[in-house]
Amino acid sequence: MKKRTLQFVCTYSVFIVNGMLALSIGSLLPFVREYLNLDYDFSGMIVSLHSVGNLIASFAAGALPSLIGRKRSILLFNSLISISFLILLSSTQKPLIAAVFFLTGMARGATSNFCNKMISELAPGKASMINGLHAMFAIGAFSFPLILIALTSTDPSNWIYACVFMLVMGLISFGLYVLMPIENDRVESQKKGGITGYAFFKEPLFYLCTLTMFFYLCAEQGVIGWMITYFKDTGLLPSALSQFTASVLWIMILAGRLTTAWASTRFPKERLLAVMGCGMVAFFVLLLMAKTTSVILIGIMGFGFSMSGIYPTTVSFTSRLTSKYTMAWSFMLTLASLGSILMPTVIGQIASTAGIASGMRSVALVIGIDLLFVIALGQYIKKHQEA
Repeated sequence: MKKRTLQFVCTYSVFIVNGMLALSIGSLLPFVREYLNLDYDFSGMIVSLHSVGNLIASFAAGALPSLIGRKRSILLFNSLISISFLILLSSTQKPLIAAVFFLTGMARGATSNFCNKMISELAPGKASMINGLHAMFAIGAFSFPLILIALTSTDPSNWIYACVFMLVMGLISFGLYVLMPIENDRVESQKKGGITGYAFFKEPLFYLCTLTMFFYLCAEQGVIGWMITYFKDTGLLPSALSQFTASVLWIMILAGRLTTAWASTRFPKERLLAVMGCGMVAFFVLLLMAKTTSVILIGIMGFGFSMSGIYPTTVSFTSRLTSKYTMAWSFMLTLASLGSILMPTVIGQIASTAGIASGMRSVALVIGIDLLFVIALGQYIKKHQEA
């Protein structure tokens, strides 16, 4: 197998595991809450800790390779998957449970940084390849809730076997990184002669892309982290069906990302971005208003399909900066990740005082703001393409 092909295969494969890791947080949360008798405040805090780990790793994974090399860096972060689930299987102490969520976030953030950067280097500016990568994430994401449903259908305490499964998947992804041919960043930076300064802070594109991703990640992590708990605790759906909604969401995200990958080669990406943003707002409002199972499912399906291509398409616009400035992507991903840190805690705080339904309604506000930045980004790209 040629080096480039092996890099594509391994990168896409580990992103499937990353999708499983991301969904394990929200899917396992109701079981962990019940097992440890956790309140909404603490639950929101540990979901946010996952995002804190994601943020720290997103930045460190961009800087650390210049010191120890890309391969050693990603292997270090990736080992945290198996370590985290080993801790979750062996401890009931709240500080250690909090550490589990933090460490899984670090593993997820490092993988996201590495894989997005790898595909951007292998296929610069190609939204289809970035959407293909994030389609792999969606495959992993919709698979985990189905696995969890199968394991817990007869006995809810079998959720611990899902933790064993993730421990094994962590070991598999570690092995894939061992196989992947990865050059040392210190060598690459000398070859490419990238600009190491911070002039990207003067670029409007930096802020438009970062803020679009920030509010998108607010919405994504808020929904992923709390949707199952929302349906279960409000009584809108039974427990098993609540878990199934996560798979429905990510099946539609997968379908949407594959559709976006195809459409981005035929239609202007900025136009697709605006259509997806409008659809995301409309279907989330429908989801919040829904009281019957059929309407809830329609809302989830439309929301998942609409939101699917926003993040990867926005990432494809960043190649203008990341190819020029060596630190631009780390700063963009780090700042954008603040959204996924803040929103779960905000929802948890609101849920503690006004109920989980009110907490979920707060997501509608950030989705509306994200639409404004989606439109502004599209207008900027169109203007500079015509210039």
